[in-house]
Amino acid sequence: MDVSFLGGPQPQLGVGVVAPFDFALDRELWRWVPDDVSLHLTRTPFVPVEVSLDLARLVSEHETLDAAVQALCAVSPQVICYACTSGSFVGGVAGERAMCAAMVQAGEVPSLTTSGALIEALREIGARRIAVVTPYTKSVTDSLEDYLGEAGITVTGRAYLGLTRHIWKVPYRDVVDMARAAVIGAADALFISCTNLPTYDVIPQLEAELRMPVLSANQVTMWAALRAIGVPAVGPYQALLDPVARRGPAAMTGSEPVVPGGPGADVPRATPEAAFAGPPAPPEGDPVDGVDPKPYPPEDPGPLPPV
Repeated sequence: MDVSFLGGPQPQLGVGVVAPFDFALDRELWRWVPDDVSLHLTRTPFVPVEVSLDLARLVSEHETLDAAVQALCAVSPQVICYACTSGSFVGGVAGERAMCAAMVQAGEVPSLTTSGALIEALREIGARRIAVVTPYTKSVTDSLEDYLGEAGITVTGRAYLGLTRHIWKVPYRDVVDMARAAVIGAADALFISCTNLPTYDVIPQLEAELRMPVLSANQVTMWAALRAIGVPAVGPYQALLDPVARRGPAAMTGSEPVVPGGPGADVPRATPEAAFAGPPAPPEGDPVDGVDPKPYPPEDPGPLPPV
């Protein structure tokens, strides 16, 4: 059959993505992307280092970014994003800005990072006090809090797993447990860090339960990259993406006191810093004193529960 009358494929918009070598959630990124946009992913070179501040520095070196950006420019993306939270906050606010400048210089294409996208998203929803969830060790989580502090964001509570590998295997139920433990005090929003931590399906559930906007690393990265080319990200009832969701239950922040017997009275509360122990890790990953370790899920945790 002659299909020449179709005229060929429609012009596509492209988003270039530089990801760390161990990134395993390509499919999750695509879920925020509309059909007329393509993602072009490349990875940083492998280094035999577990997730740590050292790894964050290695995968964000300007020489590494330069090579990755030049490779992506072969397919002419309209914007390039560096999809790694720790790699983009480890150098502080100045380091994140320098990374963006280095990528722009390498490819002459607008560029952004996950951590920069996070600050942009927090400004979009008007959040200045946030709870934080991470899969990281204590030292990496501390570095995230330092970065947020530089940007004028206060961390009201946090929870972390202390993991140094296999972060993409963490089940949704652990993400939910950490979120419940971290959201204490007067938080405007919750941020779930790490582009290798699955979050897409759990965001609407947490927004409904916690009654506040919930942001995740992959979500803000795709939101900011698509916004840069004038395209809205897609996602079911997520406050960052959907103005209707922002006016609904998710718009009600946790700053309101909980009335005994009233809404939210049955939501579990935790101490200001709730750390769950992961698999054996270096001393920097030790859980906070006084918190019982929580075992990391087995290699094959089985089917995920419905959310």
